[in-house]
Amino acid sequence: MTAMESPTFVRFQLGAQLRRVREEASVTAEQAADVIEVSASTLRRIEAGRVGIKAPALNALLDRYGVTDAELRDTLLSMAKTGKQRGWWAKYGDLPSSYRQYIGLESAAEEVHNFETLVVPGLLQTEDYARALTSEDALEPSPEAVERRVAVRMQRQELIATGKLRLLAVLDEAVLHRQIGGAAVMAGQLTALLEASKRWNVTLQVIPFRAGAYASMVSSFHILNFAGGPGVVYIEGITGDLYAEGDDVRRCTVVFNSLRASALSPSDSIAMIKAIQGAGPDR
Repeated sequence: MTAMESPTFVRFQLGAQLRRVREEASVTAEQAADVIEVSASTLRRIEAGRVGIKAPALNALLDRYGVTDAELRDTLLSMAKTGKQRGWWAKYGDLPSSYRQYIGLESAAEEVHNFETLVVPGLLQTEDYARALTSEDALEPSPEAVERRVAVRMQRQELIATGKLRLLAVLDEAVLHRQIGGAAVMAGQLTALLEASKRWNVTLQVIPFRAGAYASMVSSFHILNFAGGPGVVYIEGITGDLYAEGDDVRRCTVVFNSLRASALSPSDSIAMIKAIQGAGPDR
């Protein structure tokens, strides 16, 4: 699936376009929401690409924004139609909308650059590691909810297994030492990282403790690159997730390249993982 065939990616781009034309028309979110008789928060969710919009409401907004370009209107209406389609993750109905949106974007991406300060990237987590991590959610999900989240994470990993997605992951050394799930689970996770590193589409690098301070020490992030559209930056937060485009993608790419320069080479990173694995939890 290319980016422009992905309902989530299309919905995300449609929302960005609607926000742009609204701002150019000097219409507030509250004023726009009144036009289609929804709350301002719902309007913002539409602009964030988290929910779709039907043709009558879209036409009403475009009228309010003074959009007369017939080609642009047709394009946006077509995007709204595509954005209503559902992905495989729709069967997991209790997933947060922000997570569903990320899965959709990830499924359409060609390459993901992921920097993690505390945990193994989701695309490389073992089932036991993912279960231990999800079980510690402060919102105390039920055992059934935990298993659904783990199942989603495992299905996401098919993108790596089938070679549809390339992953460049930079990890702080702390990720390798944190005993999530206990010694046995962590030993299995380190083995999985070593196995993943053998794939042509996975590159792992570790920033060692001895590197000292480096860029973006306090913030993990993802850069999703698409074959048929602009890149997107994703930053997960407790109070809400952030998606950014344009200059923010370029800035984060500069930061990611700096992180790679601070990290060990892929081969030296693998050597470090093997050394930590060999030392065991009592090192």
